[in-house]
Amino acid sequence: MGQTVQKQPHDVNESVALEHGLTKEEYQSIHEILGRVPNLVELGIFSVMWSEHCSYKTTRKWLSQLPTTGAKVICGPGENAGVIDIGDGQAVIFKMESHNHPSFIEPYQGAATGVGGILRDVFTMGARPIALMNALRFGAPTHPRTKHLVSGVVRGIGGYGNCVGVPTIGGETNFDEAYNGNILVNAMAVGLADQDKIFYSAAAGLGNPVVYVGAKTGRDGIHGATMASAEFDENSEEKRPTVQVGDPFTEKLLIEACLELMQTDAVISIQDMGAAGLTCSSLEMAGKGGLGIELVLDDVPQRETGMTPYEIMLSESQERMLMVLRPDSVEMAYAIFRKWDLDFATIGTLTDTGRMVLKWRGEVVGDMPIAPISTASPVLDRPYQIVCADEALPAWSIKETSLTDVMKRMLALPDLASKRWIWEQYDHRVMNNTIVKPSCDASVVRIQGMSKGLAISTDCTPRYCKASPFEGGKQAVAECWRNIIATGAEPIAITNCLNFGNPEKPEIMGQLVGSLQGMAEACRVLDFPVVSGNVSLYNETNGASILPTPAIGGVGVIADVEDAITIGVNKAGDVLMLVGETKGHLGASLFLRDVAQVRAGLPPKVVLEQERLHGLFVRKLILKGLISACHDVSDGGLMIAIAEMVMAGGMGATVNLPYKNNAWAMLFGEDQARYVLAVPPSSVASVQTWAEEQNVPCAVIGAVGGGSLIVNQETIATVAELRTMHEAWMPQFMS
Repeated sequence: MGQTVQKQPHDVNESVALEHGLTKEEYQSIHEILGRVPNLVELGIFSVMWSEHCSYKTTRKWLSQLPTTGAKVICGPGENAGVIDIGDGQAVIFKMESHNHPSFIEPYQGAATGVGGILRDVFTMGARPIALMNALRFGAPTHPRTKHLVSGVVRGIGGYGNCVGVPTIGGETNFDEAYNGNILVNAMAVGLADQDKIFYSAAAGLGNPVVYVGAKTGRDGIHGATMASAEFDENSEEKRPTVQVGDPFTEKLLIEACLELMQTDAVISIQDMGAAGLTCSSLEMAGKGGLGIELVLDDVPQRETGMTPYEIMLSESQERMLMVLRPDSVEMAYAIFRKWDLDFATIGTLTDTGRMVLKWRGEVVGDMPIAPISTASPVLDRPYQIVCADEALPAWSIKETSLTDVMKRMLALPDLASKRWIWEQYDHRVMNNTIVKPSCDASVVRIQGMSKGLAISTDCTPRYCKASPFEGGKQAVAECWRNIIATGAEPIAITNCLNFGNPEKPEIMGQLVGSLQGMAEACRVLDFPVVSGNVSLYNETNGASILPTPAIGGVGVIADVEDAITIGVNKAGDVLMLVGETKGHLGASLFLRDVAQVRAGLPPKVVLEQERLHGLFVRKLILKGLISACHDVSDGGLMIAIAEMVMAGGMGATVNLPYKNNAWAMLFGEDQARYVLAVPPSSVASVQTWAEEQNVPCAVIGAVGGGSLIVNQETIATVAELRTMHEAWMPQFMS
């Protein structure tokens, strides 16, 4: 039995529960669990723990089909972040999360605290963060809010990451009118740890102290988790108080203090205070450990006067952690955190009751069984309908008459134009280990003091997922795998950030189900397991949904970063070779959407066996030193891939593509499993022989040299002119 619980000043009833985002059925379940009417504190705790953001009640059934184990997986989903083995007793810990709703309401703080939160997920497990990535989706450039949102989000990411001192080494940015009312800000962090110094969240040790460290608790972010589990309407601006406020300088101190303490044997378990703040962290720690927890809320460091137990438990103030420490280590830990000028307070103890008991001013203000808050949280089996586009394309035409004119148009498209304006605001060189900078297929960072490195990429093609959720899900994983392969690294594992609209609509739920089925198949065939992730639903405004966007963040390992190659061609005489077949698939392509102005067709089919065969063949060539440059073919097709290679390397190329029929489709179609290679003349015969032996299509298509891009005897532009076309749009848009 629980203790007598102090009544709260607000009456709780079904109407109040509905205001908290709970359903009538969920409110009735809470009655049954408690055996009484909950008070306001308890209702708030149930509401955040049973929100989509925290409980995964809609997706839990479907997430279970993702492959999450592998030879190099140390820890899969369920902890703060995923953990993989990279040899030498080292582990890489990484995760991607969304901060979509906060970033739309308050772009600077929303994006900044998204970065802060994902960093904490990584260093709470004992890893020093070594790289940040992001995946951003904005509305149409013509929308009146887009420029403001781009500016705020980019400043927020740069402002937080740069101050903390962790390099932001890459990412992706897309624009589409579907994101006009609901942008996506997905942040990924990667950290490095020793395998014998990995920390988990399950509490242990009856009577052990529960310690709060970091910044003080304020009123910012209250109901952030429930806001992230609801769609927007015309009153979304009123949700501004639910957006957290970040302090990167405090985060830097918190990183150093936690990592210093972790070098001792003081820490039994640790959890960051992210979504739902103290509520989620304390319940998860005690629940995973099969214990109870008693908290004295008076002892929680507070930066605002008159805070209530409800506010303390639901605040999502940033830069805070919860720990279970060995009793004899508390004084030592206190000294470390005070040295770093951070708050440190013992706020509770572990019990054997299996209950969460909250005390305030000598009274019990909350008393709940811990297990049912997790085990009784709803698991929904929502109806779904997988809807795909028609395969047949309508008649289309373009106004451009020459390849040069089409290339000018394509290179300046918002989705293809250079994002230099964005990534130059991020410090990608801090720590001095960035080997391959943003704008390549994947970014590469060196492991400090060693020759090996990590290749990291974020990828998704939302228009594919809209046209065919299953193929789109496969392609998101396959493109991430290709981008890592193209550097010479071995792909190891992925994290994901699943961004979708309202799952109560069968078509939206079908997008989610289909995408997950495609992702699962690709992960199995490519041996690319999922080790962590995040789900963000209800991304829509006034009933208008975003494009389905299952963003993938992948990590690969390369034994020697000196072997890593980039997309740039800069060696005159190198032969350009194309791996893979070109059939000219235009469905759901950028050419069709933005040049022909037709949104139609199915995306290109992803034949995973071909992806694996072609990718492993390319990586073998890279590691044998037979390739000078490599670029996978994706958005915009073959011509865009070649143009990006000459712009990156600063040297022109002459290309011969014998496409007599349907030339636009062959040049700008987005067939998958393709790479463009720059091969020294002395290696061409070997490459061709191995390709024949392995049954890999590999054709000579041109040569590197000169200062212009020449295609089928037509001079498209000089390299300098191509760069101007490519780089002008973003600065002009933001000016």
